Order: sequence, then structure tokens, then C-alpha cells
Amino acid sequence: MSAIKMKRVLTTPALIAFGLAYMVPLGIFTTYGEVTVLSNGHLPIAYIITLAMIFFTALSYCRMANKLPIAGSAYSYVQHTFGGKIGFLVGWAQILDYLFLPILNYLVLGIYLNEAFPSVPAYVFVLGSLIGVSLLNYLGIKLINSVNFTLIIVQMIFIGLFIFLTLVNVDLTPEAMIKPLQVNANDLSGLMSGAAILCLAFLGFDAIATLAEESNDAQKSLPRAIIWTVLIAGCIFLVVSYCAHLAYPKWSDFIDNKDTASLDVVRQVGNISQLGSNFMYNFFQAAYLTGVFASAMTAQTSVSRIFYAMGREGVLPKQIFYKIHPRFRTPYLSIIFVACFSLLSLVLDLSLVVSMISFGALVAFTFVNLCVIKSYLGNTKKKTFSVLFKYGMLPAIGVLLSLWLWTSLDATAMIVGLVWLAMGFLYLLYLTRGFTRLLPSIDHKELHSIIKD
Repeated sequence: MSAIKMKRVLTTPALIAFGLAYMVPLGIFTTYGEVTVLSNGHLPIAYIITLAMIFFTALSYCRMANKLPIAGSAYSYVQHTFGGKIGFLVGWAQILDYLFLPILNYLVLGIYLNEAFPSVPAYVFVLGSLIGVSLLNYLGIKLINSVNFTLIIVQMIFIGLFIFLTLVNVDLTPEAMIKPLQVNANDLSGLMSGAAILCLAFLGFDAIATLAEESNDAQKSLPRAIIWTVLIAGCIFLVVSYCAHLAYPKWSDFIDNKDTASLDVVRQVGNISQLGSNFMYNFFQAAYLTGVFASAMTAQTSVSRIFYAMGREGVLPKQIFYKIHPRFRTPYLSIIFVACFSLLSLVLDLSLVVSMISFGALVAFTFVNLCVIKSYLGNTKKKTFSVLFKYGMLPAIGVLLSLWLWTSLDATAMIVGLVWLAMGFLYLLYLTRGFTRLLPSIDHKELHSIIKD
């Protein structure tokens, strides 16, 4: 058992900052054109639908974070609710989400910075970002917390300026203001397809749960931070998308150029405000890349904590993953491992990485909802309507919505995800010697010590 433990220094605001940094508030512009076209110019309504869908799963993460405030998130919840074998496979799928998100961010940073500075190869920016992110993670969660606040403020300044310039310069007649919110029966199919895509913008609230052992009063601060992060991000996405539609109401212009729609909107706001399209474009690029760097940093933090939890259980080598730095109190060997794995960003394709992330997230979402049903209802003899509603109906809706989102995954995502799960199953066979042995795990005494520490 490791004698050195991580520092419990994170408050609720710090956890919220972590979740928002992971999600990238300016990430709304990543899928802006695609979903605007799908929803026939009703992106704000699509975000309302998405927020309602995500809220059910967020509630389930709150329940489980309160019940099991330990590092590992979905892996730990499933492992202690359904048993080691199912827990391991869910954790293995969860790794797919968390392990490849830093790679996605490094790829984006390399692509954008190479476009801005074409004389510098993309791999230079990728390596520079990877080293910077890894160093910050190595030095401690408190430093990451300070950097998170700074990087989020940069994004919030741009968002505030974008909203202000839009509202003081566009047509605010009742007809113009209601147009993005008016939907009819023909829009419903596109709205639901768009909402499925937008769910990925909310990935990050679940990452907060991985910091349970670095949180002050984790049983209270984690649930609060998860809910507040979802609500704050949802409000940002909703208001920014609404203002974007006011600034550029002719959404049909994006049908043939969905990928650059967000840049067209940003330039339009610069033009109508007389600040100039170049100013807003450059400010957007700087703020967006700042957000991507913050997301890479928090993603590496999260996955290193999942590896730490799996190392503590013994399903990954303890001598590597269950090690805490004596000075910085971080799982430093896990951080180094993630950094080495992230070198794949030098050779992987962007679309393939996105597919991997989607599959892993939906596996985790589905099983966390199931954990609430089993762990709360299964151990409760007095099943009142209130209990059935909170711990039965609400997570059941979360399960159904998560399963529905599976239908939005493309064939590549399913193939890659299933291959990854097959690899995990083979490793599980090795660990259990063909299911003839139990998986290694921590005992109840150690679990109780972790929670009460």
C-alpha cells in the first residue's frame, strides 16, 4: 500500500474550473456549422435538448460520487457495484475516452498553430504542447488549478466580448429575436441528430469525479461541482449560439462550408462592431487554442488518476501506476506513461481519435446510470415513490438516452471501440488466468480508509 497520498486541496470552485477547462467553453464553435445546418438554424434549441439529456447522467455521477468518493470515476463505481470483471471492462472502455482526448487536443494545436506559422512543422507544436502539459501535471494539481483559472478567464473574456458586441450591434426586433427559437415538425429530426452530436461538447463533467482524492469534502464538493459545471457550460453554449444566430441569421450560407461557419460568424461580429474581422478572428484563435491547451492539461490529469485507481486495485502494474511523487504528491509515473502514449498524436488521424473518444464516453455514461439503480434500489427495502423516482426512474432515463446516443456513432467508432474492448477482454483473461482466479482489488478496510481520509 502506498504510504504517500495525494493532496486534498481542491474546493468546489476549483473543481468547476477543472470541468470547464476540460470541456472548453469555446468548443461550441467546433460543431457550430454542422449542427446549425442539421437543425435548420435552431442551434440554441438543440443545446436545450442536449442539456436536458446530459442532466440525467450528471445526476447519476453526483449520486455515485457521493457514495464512492474515490479516484477512478466510472471504473471505480462499476467495480464496486457490479464486480471486478465488469468494472474492469468499463474502466478499459473509459480509458479509450480519457486517454485519447489529450491526443485530440495535441492534434488540434498542431494543425491550428502550423496554419498560423506555416514555416514551423506541426510536430514541433505538438511536442511543445505535450511537454508543457506533462510538466504542469507532474508539478502538482495546485499549479494546474491556478493555470486553469487563467486559461478559462481568457475564454470568458472573448465570450463576454462576443455577446456584448452582438447585442449592441444587431437587429433586436421581436421577429429577429424569436426566429432562432421557432421550430416546426420538419425541424425535429435534425434537432435530435444535432443534439446527439452536441452531447460530446459536455464531456468533462464526468472527469471531475476522477479528482475525488484531491478534493476537500469530496462527498459534497464533487456533486456540487458536477451539476454546476453542466449548468454553467449549458448556459454558455446556449447564449453564445443564440447570439451567433442573431449576428449571422442566414444559416443557409453554411450548407456548403460547415467547417468554417464559426469563423464566418466571428468575422461578422468584428465587422458589424467596427473592430474589424481580423481582430475578432485573431482573438478567437488565441482564446480557442488557449482552451484546447487547458483541455489537454485536464484530460491528462484525469486519465492519470484513473490509472492510479486501477494500479491501486492491482489490475494494472502497481509498481508503475500506484506511485505518488514524495514532493509533488502526483501519480508521476502514470503522468509520464500518458505523455509517452500521447506521442501517437504525431501519427494518428484526427477523425479516428474522435471516434475513439465517443465510444468510451458512452460506455461509461450507460454504466454509471446502471450503478445508481443497483447500488441504491438494490440495497433499499423501503421503496417509496420518492426513492423509485430519484434512484430508479431518473437514472433509467439516463440509460435510455445513453443507448439512444449509441445510434449516432458511425461505423468506425463502433469498430474501433469493439476492437479495444476485445483487447481488454483478452487482458482480463490473462489477469484471471481464464476466469479461474479473482481479479485483484482493495479490501473494504482500505476503501473505507480512502473515503474517510
